[in-house]
Amino acid sequence: MTNELTENKAEGKNFPVRSNNKNARKPAKNGAQGKRTTDRQQTKPDKRAPGFDRSAKSKSDKRLAVGRAPETAYPLAYAPDETRGARQKKPDKNEKVKIIFLGGVGEIGKNLTAFEYADEIVVIDAGLTFPTDEMPGIDTVIPDITYLKENREKVKAVFLTHGHEDHIGAVPYLLRQIDAPVYGSKLTLGLLSNKLTERRVEGDLREIRDGQTVRTKYFSAEFIHVCHSVAGSMAIALRTPVGTIFHTGDFKIDYTPIGGESMNLNRFAEIGNEGVLLLLAESTNVERPGYTMSEVVVTSTLRKLFVENADRRIIIATFASNVDRVQQILELASEFKRKVALGGRSMLKVIETAIKAGILHCDPRLFIDVEKAEKLKDEEVVILATGTQGEPMSALTRMSSNDFNKIRVGANDTIIISASPIPGNEKDITKVINNLYRMGAVVIYSSLADVHVSGHACQEELKLIHSLLKPKFFMPVHGEYRHQKQHARLAANLGMPEDNIIIPEIGNVVLLSDKKMAVKGNVTSGIVLIDGLGIGDVGDVLLRDRIALSEEGILIVLVGVDTTQGVVSSGPEVISRGCIYTGDDSNNYIIEEIKTLSLEALEKLDLKELNISDAKQLIQRAVKGFLKRNLQRYPMIIPIILET
Repeated sequence: MTNELTENKAEGKNFPVRSNNKNARKPAKNGAQGKRTTDRQQTKPDKRAPGFDRSAKSKSDKRLAVGRAPETAYPLAYAPDETRGARQKKPDKNEKVKIIFLGGVGEIGKNLTAFEYADEIVVIDAGLTFPTDEMPGIDTVIPDITYLKENREKVKAVFLTHGHEDHIGAVPYLLRQIDAPVYGSKLTLGLLSNKLTERRVEGDLREIRDGQTVRTKYFSAEFIHVCHSVAGSMAIALRTPVGTIFHTGDFKIDYTPIGGESMNLNRFAEIGNEGVLLLLAESTNVERPGYTMSEVVVTSTLRKLFVENADRRIIIATFASNVDRVQQILELASEFKRKVALGGRSMLKVIETAIKAGILHCDPRLFIDVEKAEKLKDEEVVILATGTQGEPMSALTRMSSNDFNKIRVGANDTIIISASPIPGNEKDITKVINNLYRMGAVVIYSSLADVHVSGHACQEELKLIHSLLKPKFFMPVHGEYRHQKQHARLAANLGMPEDNIIIPEIGNVVLLSDKKMAVKGNVTSGIVLIDGLGIGDVGDVLLRDRIALSEEGILIVLVGVDTTQGVVSSGPEVISRGCIYTGDDSNNYIIEEIKTLSLEALEKLDLKELNISDAKQLIQRAVKGFLKRNLQRYPMIIPIILET
């Protein structure tokens, strides 16, 4: 792929980067820190690690082969000043920045925002969401990227704030249509690389770190570390020809994070003093007063539970991507002399990825195969499992229905669900909890103990970010409309003029200049449904059919017609699934009446000059009316006419 990013010819790099981290290590010469990294000394993936592609091209080839561990796109031991050797094109004073919302507003999930200036587009995040009850058979839902496909030559970069599904889940589908480099932290790219491998998609993945900047012809994106429920989360200060747009990503302010690295609030203040034209800030927890609790609260609670359940087996379900939470559990298991068994494919993959990335630290001897967990004494093992949302195929859900052969839940099990239900999943996880109680286990969840804290900022944290950044304009994102509305009110209460606030909706195109912000039209937008390997081939008609089938069933009337003689030669035969149980003699009169009505419908036609479409309509109308009048049922009715 031709590199569209401005080259730093003086430094010989494919794009300039800058570090604003004043504590960043200076390049070391020979010594404890090793030799200074040069342009040609790229960070190498461990050749012994699973998935490393020894057949990949040279180190200078940044495109990832399927399954290949991500390489950094530049030396990370130091970062040159972005101004050296790089020239950005002088902007047109009359040109405005377009901000195009393709997802992540008016909803929680499938975040995707595009920023366009002249002949360039950069994208922040490309996530998915999960299907609702009205989408039977659908696996995932992604944003409609028609606008990006129509302008694919303009798309120069994709910037990822963090590695959650609602921010990276649509990237594999995006990369099938758009040829652009993807930038993110080491863990974010590691999680994304797993997804690309599963879907056999190649991607040009480039690692960034806190304080580094990526520049295109018109845009520059500075990545700033934030605390969230997945390591490697970033906010992005996107500098444009009209001013700085600050995108918070998902965040919370945690002064005692497990990873040991707090948010760089000083940098937020510096950027605020430099001037922020527009703030895009997440709105998930805007309805909650105060501050989000620190992750250390969970550590304290888990430690107490380990002590109280010293003679019992402990099973903990948590989000696989919450690496800090997993780190706590591994450390407690080691401290209390327990082995750790992993239940769930995603848990295994994420932990493997986090260890390779150097983010998760533990003795590999701590782990045992889940098959061996049953052979250990209860007090000698912790089982770390997926299934906090009651997902049908997750480890905890299968345990709750005795469908997980490797682990049998019993009366000496304490099960800790270290997560809160995502809106819409409450019924599923409640069913799992009830089943676990029926099996005799003790179940502890967030409404009983502090076994989970949110990864999203509450009101006081949002106020602090607004105060530090002092934006001229504001758009609340990452939330349902009610969240956005509350966040807009919060900004107004802090002194933001209401005329300077827009609540964006999916499809909106917002034009931004240094003096004005306004919605100016819409682009093609919406959702694309993923069903197996099919992308977008399931639409409203198919969904309506699936819903009808699931709710009312199907009834087939099969008739043979001899068009030469003009008579019914066979049938009618009635086949019912999910509508009428034909094996019950008490329903025989219904079946016979359907047959009679079908024959009467055909008698209205000249069968020698049979119009099959007319025949089907007459049968369908007659049977539909009968079922409505007598049973108040509305199955899908399919007449089949066979000419003999």
